[in-house]
Amino acid sequence: MDKTSKRPSISEALFPIVFLIVLLAINIKVFGTDGLSGSNQLVLIVSAAVAGLIASIRLNVKWEKIQEGMINSISSAMSSILILLLIGALAGTWMLSGIVPAMIYYGLKVLNPTVFLVAACVVCGVVSIATGSSWTTVATVGVALLGIGKALGFSEGLVGGAIISGAYFGDKMSPLSDTTNLAPAMAGTDLFTHIKHMMKTTVPSIIITLIIFAAIGFIGNREGTVGQVEEISRVISSTFSINGWLFLVPVIVFILIVKKVPAIPVLLAGAILGAIFAVLFQQEVIRDLASISSIEGSLSLQSFKIVMKALYGDTAILTSNEIVNELLVTGGMSGMLYTVWLIICAMAFGGIMEVSGMLKVIAEAVISKVNSVGSLIAATAGTGLFFNITTSDQYLAILVPGRMYADIYRKRGLKGENLSRTLEDSATVTSVLIPWNTCGATQASVLGVATLAYAPYCFFNIISPFMTILFGYFNWGINYYSKKEMKTINEEEIGA
Repeated sequence: MDKTSKRPSISEALFPIVFLIVLLAINIKVFGTDGLSGSNQLVLIVSAAVAGLIASIRLNVKWEKIQEGMINSISSAMSSILILLLIGALAGTWMLSGIVPAMIYYGLKVLNPTVFLVAACVVCGVVSIATGSSWTTVATVGVALLGIGKALGFSEGLVGGAIISGAYFGDKMSPLSDTTNLAPAMAGTDLFTHIKHMMKTTVPSIIITLIIFAAIGFIGNREGTVGQVEEISRVISSTFSINGWLFLVPVIVFILIVKKVPAIPVLLAGAILGAIFAVLFQQEVIRDLASISSIEGSLSLQSFKIVMKALYGDTAILTSNEIVNELLVTGGMSGMLYTVWLIICAMAFGGIMEVSGMLKVIAEAVISKVNSVGSLIAATAGTGLFFNITTSDQYLAILVPGRMYADIYRKRGLKGENLSRTLEDSATVTSVLIPWNTCGATQASVLGVATLAYAPYCFFNIISPFMTILFGYFNWGINYYSKKEMKTINEEEIGA
């Protein structure tokens, strides 16, 4: 805020938030899961306009400042947007090359309905710990597991919940994860102290999650699934050339991630390798797609056009089985454009709320009500969720509350790992449950499952915030400074 701007009142700060929530509720009731196709974006644009009017007319914030806030906010999401587009390209070539169909084919051989949900959650957790990326996990093994789950008779929302629960558990506990490194940096503790402290709440949360998925697997009734699985396997193997060489591409991508190569070049390499393997192993599929698209010329020309289309546009591989047909559809980069549009609109709204000081006023109002360790942790968790809703970015949901609460935790004798754990237990895991958040919008596009369809089944993500609040109110697993350490802290503050 500049010197000519006024400080917003709490009612002025809350009005755009309430307006957004009410309009989104109406929008969801009218459009349901089709909201991502444009109506949610328009709701965010209108809400941004309301926030802008309040900032300009009531708070005297200059338009140049408002515009700068929007641009800076959108700029902070550009890396996510580029990653999202490359995930679309990777999904297209991995489908065309037979990599994802091969994962589905072999997965159907080893997984059965009773243990599938637990296995999907565990597999995604292990891969995410190893890679440090929930996004990459969901975009690779997650897409394959979704196909397997649908073939086994599970709803796509339920399978999506198992995939995301595992992926975000692994993301939280991996020393390679960006959020796992960011949270302790904001809270003033070290990485491995943070991870060790997180285990106190994260392990119980994932155990409860696995028990729920195990119960659903045992209770579920999927008679006739065996014959359906065999038919799906037969159709996939007759459509694609399924062989072990196809797994070389995901192995290379996995190695690059473990070696800490940045996400953008890794995903680009994965997409290009998928394109090369499509030409090497799936010439019959390419011929069939070329015939459907009326593409004439030599096989090399046909291959180039079909591979390029898989990278940027819609690709649908038709078979004799309707279930398989649903699994073999990708949108390439263009399939991610609605999500990119949503992210830009959401970040514009968040940018106006930030630059006008409205978010700061709301945050200060929350802090003023804190009077115990339990309420402090609950307020931190609630603030993380609030910033996921309002700024649409999990990094801001970690950064801003981290800065807000660090001094308060320290003055109350609470070590930094208490704050960093709470930030992860709330901001990191709830981001994927918000349809207009970068994480929620991305996973919905990557999996092809609406956020509101999978969110009720993301048991780990739902349980985690409540678990950390429970530990706070019962004073479980809370690390305090000793009297000697507090004396040193107080002396440092007086000296400063």
